[in-house]
Amino acid sequence: MTDETEPGASLDPKSFDARAATWDTPERLARASAASAAIRSAVRFPAGCRAIEIGAGTGLVGLALLDQLAELVLADTSEGMLAEARRKIDERDLRNVRAIHFDLVADPLPEGAPFDAAISQLVLHHIEDTAAGLAGFKRLLAPGGLLVALDLDTEDGSFHGAIGQGVHHLGFDRARLARLTEAAGFVDVQVRDGGTVGGAEEEDVPYPLFLLTARRP
Repeated sequence: MTDETEPGASLDPKSFDARAATWDTPERLARASAASAAIRSAVRFPAGCRAIEIGAGTGLVGLALLDQLAELVLADTSEGMLAEARRKIDERDLRNVRAIHFDLVADPLPEGAPFDAAISQLVLHHIEDTAAGLAGFKRLLAPGGLLVALDLDTEDGSFHGAIGQGVHHLGFDRARLARLTEAAGFVDVQVRDGGTVGGAEEEDVPYPLFLLTARRP
């Protein structure tokens, strides 16, 4: 699940279930396209790359990158979102994609781990313990595996507006997050501009994003 929520909505997985069938609005499709473009411009996935997307929702970002990947696992904690992702997989007859229920911090490693890449969009700031989240990403990755995370720069809290539950960080200071990523055992840590995203309540207000990339040694 990512952050494109309505004012007053809870970020509990069940709150996403009821809205999953109408999740793929033109605005969210545009955001996913921009996110995948930012990733493409910065990341070269290895040949035969097996990737997992955390907080994948209906699969908008991961599926937009599928031509770069040999296999893709879409992971989320909302069964409604996963049902929509599976519908897309079935409709498109995607034999190299599957959708699974998976909590990055709490659950044991999923079938197919370790992976060559782990991708997330607007997920890190919903993880209360950032160090635990980064450790979760690391355990998903094979040696040499890539972490690719798009998220918010530090903001004043207006991005989420009235939405409060499940938001543990008002974006991140890039230098501090880079240090945390290195402390988690990653190397080749880079944080670069990742474009902008409209707010949850005010779509026309741009909030800057960063793209964090790192490698498990």
